[in-house]
Amino acid sequence: MADFRIETEPDRLLRDHLHLFTSVLKQHAILDLACGGGHNGIFLAKKGFPVVFADRAEEALEQVRDRLAAEGMAATLWHVDLEMKDVGLFSSRTFSAVLVFRYLHRPLIPAIRQALMPGGILAYETFTTDQARFGKPKNPAHLLKPGELFSWFRDWEVLYAFEGITGEPQKAIAQLVCRKP
Repeated sequence: MADFRIETEPDRLLRDHLHLFTSVLKQHAILDLACGGGHNGIFLAKKGFPVVFADRAEEALEQVRDRLAAEGMAATLWHVDLEMKDVGLFSSRTFSAVLVFRYLHRPLIPAIRQALMPGGILAYETFTTDQARFGKPKNPAHLLKPGELFSWFRDWEVLYAFEGITGEPQKAIAQLVCRKP
């Protein structure tokens, strides 16, 4: 069984931009992509947003299901392998928001862009190449190059962007919150 951290608090990027998650976004589901233990999606689900939790690890999705059941809530869970056969997963759905934290698979970027409805919000945070100095991940395939995240969404309304070193322990991250035109 995989070891998933049980986080109960949402990531700061989501907390700091919660004001963008208005009632209009409740009209469509929010996608928590590569959700892990689901702490970000669960945070929004508790606020009345419909959330689809997507991950390739069945154990992670079971953890999400159990945590939501303990709160008396149901969940839509997608067991998907985003790096192999399920890249086209988004073609038939649109989402009011997409959350991506600590995950990078570059072939998914066009699908994420397409899956977000006009006016929808993207909250994305993951590691940059500088992270290799501080610890895992170290694989360049899982690390953003300088400016890369921003470049994929520069034609959208960028509401917040950060790239640099943060935290204790230190980590190298890029963060982006933007709205699809």
